[in-house]
Amino acid sequence: MMNVHSVTGSPLGRRHVLAMLGGVALSGLSPARWAQAGGAAASTLAFDGDALVVAGAQVWRHDLSGGVSATLATPRAHIRALASHPARAGRLFAALDGGGLDRSDDGGGTWRAASGGLPQAQVAALAIAAGTPDTLYAAVAGDGLWRSEDAGEYWSFVMDRPWIAEAEREVLTLASVNLASGMGGIWIYAGTERGLTRVPDCFCRWQDMVAGDAMDALVAGAPPAPEAPLPEGEPVLALASAMAAPERLVAALPSGLWASADGGVTWSRRSGHVATALAVHPTEPSRIAAATSDGVILSHDGGASWAALPTT
Repeated sequence: MMNVHSVTGSPLGRRHVLAMLGGVALSGLSPARWAQAGGAAASTLAFDGDALVVAGAQVWRHDLSGGVSATLATPRAHIRALASHPARAGRLFAALDGGGLDRSDDGGGTWRAASGGLPQAQVAALAIAAGTPDTLYAAVAGDGLWRSEDAGEYWSFVMDRPWIAEAEREVLTLASVNLASGMGGIWIYAGTERGLTRVPDCFCRWQDMVAGDAMDALVAGAPPAPEAPLPEGEPVLALASAMAAPERLVAALPSGLWASADGGVTWSRRSGHVATALAVHPTEPSRIAAATSDGVILSHDGGASWAALPTT
């Protein structure tokens, strides 16, 4: 087995090699691969106000209030992940297949590079920071978590990948949640190949989901196990938070679509649909979009019922 430290000799070199190794591992686990296996055209979704942007090799924009759909210019590379600014209509960020980020300020009509300082490795997931939407988080394959505080102009490394079950785990999906918990309030949730974890935005350590005050649980050392967690060992293929109701989360697993009303401590299975991408409306948390092998579906009641996305 390759000794990463002996090959690189420096943390930067280590991240370069890990990114190459992680990119290989991620290719077999990513939601995009699940989508390709099922024939889904959409790799990722994001609400831009009342419009739903659907992206993959092509970009579509669907006005859900007026029922008008438009096909936008083909991006320079397949889009693997999207994030949208909740208060600035038209601002989107896209993680491109093979590495790099682009930014659009016109709802996906045109794009420009927004990856200054990021390593040349696959960005697997994106999230806009709750409360400070010009701050953006990116999970880089084989590496860890990076942050931009200026809408993608410059990036810096902030956190290693989660350590779960005796190994570093790839991050498949991200969500930022403003949830009062005794640790400053802002959390970054990460869906991995081995379940869900989270880190406060002080980036002190990745932690399990716990009930009540996270600082109390950290001091106690052995918090009680949640009564209804996500199924153990399943990959979290997609995760979405509701900006208008931060305690509400939606997760896509191979076993179906799951919802939490308490910040990810307890979960209930809402649907048997297997989705590879999720999006929650920024001001109406009961409106959820999901990309499945049969196409994009919508729920207007928090996931209790679903219907196909109207495209005309």
